[in-house]
Amino acid sequence: MKAIELTNISKRFEQKKLVVEALKSVSLSIEEGEVFGFVGPNGAGKSTTIKLILNIIREYQGEVKIFGIDAREANSRRRVGYVPEVVALYEQLSPLEILRTGLDMHQLRPANPDAVCMKWLEQFSVAHVAKRPIRNLSKGTAQRVALAHAMVVEPRLLILDEPLSGLDPIGRKDVVAILAEYQRNGGTVFLTSHVLHDVERLANRFGLIHKGELRTIQSPNELVGDNELVTVRSSGANALAGMTQENDGRWFAEIPRSLLWQTLHSLEQAGHTLIEIKPTLTLESAFMRYLGLNEKPHGTAAD
Repeated sequence: MKAIELTNISKRFEQKKLVVEALKSVSLSIEEGEVFGFVGPNGAGKSTTIKLILNIIREYQGEVKIFGIDAREANSRRRVGYVPEVVALYEQLSPLEILRTGLDMHQLRPANPDAVCMKWLEQFSVAHVAKRPIRNLSKGTAQRVALAHAMVVEPRLLILDEPLSGLDPIGRKDVVAILAEYQRNGGTVFLTSHVLHDVERLANRFGLIHKGELRTIQSPNELVGDNELVTVRSSGANALAGMTQENDGRWFAEIPRSLLWQTLHSLEQAGHTLIEIKPTLTLESAFMRYLGLNEKPHGTAAD
């Protein structure tokens, strides 16, 4: 079954006598059990698409279905978990109360609701603040609570708008692991992100959108290809062609992925110690390269 189906979706906004075409005949389908990354520059139409799927924006042309049900029907959103880019939780409530509210909204009545809520707060490492008001929590902790709120409803589908943006490195790693397990258990994820390193570990496919147009749908390997840049850092006494010295015997280079093994062999021959290898590209820069664009993208209210 298709978890999400968009058919010829178009949406216009009027801004001070200016008409902005946020989406232009966008069609795509996401399979049940798939992790789909929806990527593009600021203002491309990513958040607008999410708001249409969730019926937050109701006026548009085309058809949106969630598990075969028209998205305008409230029943389509039952057991759909959602985390917006800017988390907005009731500040006077505690994380435990927030999760209880989620169960109530989705008409889920487990035998021990507090135990179910605490299970997910523990999963996201926020059980220790379960009874503190949201207003007393950090941005990263509130982000974890929002993710736990999305998971407590036993979602068939997770819709996540920049879900890792407010998290520290440990938090990002934990959330990526939880989402990977969720997919292994049959869950479906639709997410937006600018961070290639985080999302490429999760997404089966990427949809690239620019100025409201869906330009292509590809797997991560198809998107970045062999020319994706990676940063290699090493330490050693000997200079090596293509490597730039940083300080105190440390060196770095940005190279195409296709040359990685050759570079590692050269480092070994030169007696260098490898410090790190990491991707250089962000999703946005990969997108810009794919389209052959040189100008810097500008955000608009349409995103």
